[in-house]
Amino acid sequence: MPARIDPEQRRGHVVEAAFRLVVAEGIDGLSLRKVAAESGLNIGSVRHYFDGHEDLLAAAAEEAGDRMGRRLARRPVEGLRGLTGAAALDALQALVEEVLPVDDERRAESIVVLELILAARTRPVFRPISERMAADLGQVVLDALAALGVRDPEAGAAQITALIGGLTLDTVTPHGSLSVEQLRATLRAHLGTLLSRDREE
Repeated sequence: MPARIDPEQRRGHVVEAAFRLVVAEGIDGLSLRKVAAESGLNIGSVRHYFDGHEDLLAAAAEEAGDRMGRRLARRPVEGLRGLTGAAALDALQALVEEVLPVDDERRAESIVVLELILAARTRPVFRPISERMAADLGQVVLDALAALGVRDPEAGAAQITALIGGLTLDTVTPHGSLSVEQLRATLRAHLGTLLSRDREE
């Protein structure tokens, strides 16, 4: 008797295939046919879970966001309380780097999320998930800065989330062609300025 296939496991398999295709080819390379081939399933099986490439991109972006969220959850912001100086800077940088393209895994996630964000500019269907991801990230950064005792965590969080967006774009595209070392150095300089300025006021 053949083994029973778990529907959620199969759906996850399809999402992983869509994820890989977005990284390799961008949103324009995403189709039910290509995802079926990539996942080793027939197109009917893929269509059972997703209506089209928009559903597939949204699912791939959700997967990227979930991966980032799981890593962030392993760095609870409560652990930042009481930190000062280099220890505070190190901890804040480590937290922010969880959502930056500093290795192959995080680079792939960043590409998928970036594809969704860019698509949301002209395709309203993607706006709610893009806005939710931005809000979730902003809240994590805000909570981290509040835990570190930054006087104006809202302004600081807005600066850092904008920095995350710019660094991601300039690292995963030819726009800036930043190396990981340049990304990390730029991030550290900005975070260091934010933390030191706050303590001088």
